[in-house]
Parts: sequence; structure tokens; C-alpha cells
Amino acid sequence: MSSRYFTEEHELFRQSLKDFLQKEVVPHIEKWEKTGHIERFIWEKFGEMGFFGIAYPEEYGGMDLDLFYTVILLEELQKVNSGGFAAAIWAHAYLAMTHLNKEGDDAIKQKYLAPSITGEKIGCLCITEPFGGSDVAGMRTTAVKKGDTYVINGSKTFITNGVYSDYLVVCAKTSPELGNKGISIFVMDRDIPGISATKLDKLGWRASDTGEIAFDNVVIPASNLMGEEGKGFPYIMQHFALERLIMGINAHARAEFALEYAQNYMSERQAFGKTIDRFQALRHTFAECYADMIVCKEFNYSIAERLNNGEYVVKEATISKLRSTKMSDDVINQCLQFLGGYGYMEEYPMARLLRDSRLGPIGGGTSEILREIIAKMVIDNKDYKPAT
Repeated sequence: MSSRYFTEEHELFRQSLKDFLQKEVVPHIEKWEKTGHIERFIWEKFGEMGFFGIAYPEEYGGMDLDLFYTVILLEELQKVNSGGFAAAIWAHAYLAMTHLNKEGDDAIKQKYLAPSITGEKIGCLCITEPFGGSDVAGMRTTAVKKGDTYVINGSKTFITNGVYSDYLVVCAKTSPELGNKGISIFVMDRDIPGISATKLDKLGWRASDTGEIAFDNVVIPASNLMGEEGKGFPYIMQHFALERLIMGINAHARAEFALEYAQNYMSERQAFGKTIDRFQALRHTFAECYADMIVCKEFNYSIAERLNNGEYVVKEATISKLRSTKMSDDVINQCLQFLGGYGYMEEYPMARLLRDSRLGPIGGGTSEILREIIAKMVIDNKDYKPAT
């Protein structure tokens, strides 16, 4: 652990979080993985412990702590071996709630952010569409203003917490003719007429409810607009830095967890009269995997520090996600190999880890899209700017 980034208070927080997860979360993981439904009581317990309020203002019930408390939360969530549970928690706390906090007015924050911090309400962020994928500017969902209301029509897909959440943060085009300059962001309650959701069956992340959501003439008050009309795209891009860094941190943390498990297994598993961590081929492969993980981990910490200091790190966060998610897939695949036949068995953690990790290079912008974004910034000198 690098003392440059973590204080004694950070480490005390980490230990209390570890204890909480082992006591309150781990005993239920297998059930949630089977049912695809995380029970409400755990959201309330997270709220009681203050974990949802780490990054948010005290006036709404948060603690307004530095970003490295969030890093710790993300890292430890990866070590309960349920990418779906971890995703449900961080998608609520850092996707939906980030937009509430940054773009919502006081009334919205009182109605949605404060109960999100206590765990009374669960949120989801709706950007991706069936025809759009990583092409945010190509979204087709519309929001037409009629008097003091907006009428929402369209659909979203691959939405984490998309089925069981209480409210939705939705991106839609208020001026379709303006392309990405015509996107706005809204918040709306789940139980409004015209909103329907279908649960999707996934390769991994099985504990989380991933949904496809349809909006059929959904009428919401004009006051549910967050921020300025037409500023949705820069808002989204601004927060992509945090989302991509989150996914980079998740990746290095699950790779680290896989390596720790594999190392312990290799120190006990015997072949030809000695433990398999004595064989040079395996030792050196393990060393390569560990080195790759540490490089990503230290890079992610440095970017977290810059983001915490208020720097606009879209390029660096994009690199974090691109490199860390590939590293995680490679490392976990190799760790499964270290376990041999046992790595392929569901009673061991590697099979689920491999499935859950595979979403890393897809969600939050595919690796192919991220490479093009990096190319535009580095080769074409494109300058993405924060929303003003």
C-alpha cells in the first residue's frame, strides 16, 4: 500500500469496510448471484454506514471525503467476488448520484440525492441505447417540451440497476437537429406511467439487474431537467472521466484479488514433490502478471490524485480504463490457468471472476471507442473541455 496516497484514517476506513463486507455482504453473494436481485436491506445498511455519502456534501447527509475513500470502496467491493454486486453499488453511488450532485438543483438534491445517500432510494443512469452503444451523440430518445412538462420517448439498454431502481437519470435529445449539442439530462421516478423495463440475461455480473428500458410518452415536470437544456453531452463527457477511472480501479483491484488467490493456491498445491510456486515457468509468469497489475494500479492512483485535485483528466482516465481492463482480463485468465482444472470449477472464484472481468473492455465505452478518443486527443489535438 502506498503511503503517498493513503493516510492512517484511510486504512482504518478500509479495515472497517472489509469487516462490514465480510459480515453483511459475503454471506448473501451466492443467493444474489443466483436470483439476480440484491435485496433492499443491504442498500439501507450501506446508507447507515455512510458508504453512499463518501463523496457528497454534508448538507445532504454526505461526508465530502477525498477521492481515495472512493478508491478504497471500489477496491474492496471487487474482493467479494461479485462484479454484479459491486457494479450495482458503484453505478448508484457514482453514476446516477454524480449527475444529481453536479447538475441537480437543491429541490432535486433534497428529493433524490439525500435519500440516495441513506440508501432509501436507488438510482440508475440511462445513456446507452439499443442502436447507439458507445455513440452517445447518436442517441434517439427524445424529450419534447410541452408547456411546463417534457414528454419522453425512446429506449435505453444495458442499464445497471435498470429494473429495481427507484429513479432514473435519463439523457435525451431536446433538439435532435443539433446532434450532440441538443442533448439534455432529466431525473424521473420509476413509477411514472409509460416507463417499462425488461431484465437482461448476461454472461457475468449476474447479481446486478441490467435492464432495457422503454419510454412511451412519459410526461415529467419541466423542473426535472438537470442543468441547462442542451448541455447534456458536455455533462456526460465530464463525468466519463470518473466513470472510466472507476472501471480502471475496479480492474486493477479484481486482478489483484485474483493474484492473491492464485498465489495462495500455488503455495499449497503440490506436483512432482513440491508446491507449484517453485516451478520457474509458473513463478515467472506470475511475476509478469503481478508487474502488469502494479503498473496499472500505480497509474490509477496517480490519476485519482489529479482528479481529486480538480484536474480535467479525461485523456488519462480513458487510458486507465483501456489498459487496466485489458490487463485484468489477461491476468485473471492466467490465474485461472494456474489453478488448472479447479480454475474451471464454479466452486472456485476464477470462473466468475473471468466472466465478470470480461465486461471491463465493453462497458462505459468499448476499448475500440476509447482508442479512437485517445487518438483524437493525441494525434488530432482534439481538446475535450469541461462543461461550463
